[in-house]
Amino acid sequence: MIDTHSHIYLHEFDGDRQDAILRAKQAGVEKIILPNVDESTLPDLLKLEQSDNNYFFAAIGLHPTSVNTDFKKQLEFVENELARRKYIAVGETGLDFYWDKTFVNEQIAAFEQQIIWAIKYDLPIIIHSRDSFDECFDIVKKYDDLTGVFHSFGGNINQAKKITSLNGRFKIGINGIITFKNSGLSQCLKEIPIEYIVLETDAPYLAPVPFRGKRNESAYLTLIAEKLSEIYETEQSEIEEKTVKNTLNLFKL
Repeated sequence: MIDTHSHIYLHEFDGDRQDAILRAKQAGVEKIILPNVDESTLPDLLKLEQSDNNYFFAAIGLHPTSVNTDFKKQLEFVENELARRKYIAVGETGLDFYWDKTFVNEQIAAFEQQIIWAIKYDLPIIIHSRDSFDECFDIVKKYDDLTGVFHSFGGNINQAKKITSLNGRFKIGINGIITFKNSGLSQCLKEIPIEYIVLETDAPYLAPVPFRGKRNESAYLTLIAEKLSEIYETEQSEIEEKTVKNTLNLFKL
């Protein structure tokens, strides 16, 4: 399995990061992609990547909840990093209208700029779209050369089908939300081919049942694969094999 979205470099893991990594490996997690949040989080992210660059893969981006009055300075930092070295993806970026709508226009401008860079550097983009899926999609569909993933998908079947309508260029990131009783995702995914799905945890957030409400970690990816095997009525090993293939193709690993 590959965890396509983990923030295991954050301070929530400072007390037992190596143990959490070991648990992930023992659970069958072969690689972990590390999306960035903003300039403040990148040093710890890169330190973790450098500890094992065959296991951890860094993405660079500006998270929408970090967009504020100085977002252009933050974007300059992202641009310089993209020019400085190779990253696996641009992200995490996108729009978040759940917490605060003060900087909606700035979020949109930051998102579009990062899309332009993703195309320039031929990288997939990792999209955060909390309470903003339709707005994110309307922006993304304008760019024919863009690839990426709608991370932490929790939408409806119409939204999922919008993603699959983009000629296979975008995947759907499925995490612990799939195990939440009232999410509605199980019924939604029954109409979506497994070829569009990649696995993620979004650790330390969104832990799957039975750990809901606690700190999430990459080892719990197996619970997401298990749930998907129920939905698609197939062996868990097949879910793992196909989602790994999807991930390798998207991120060119």
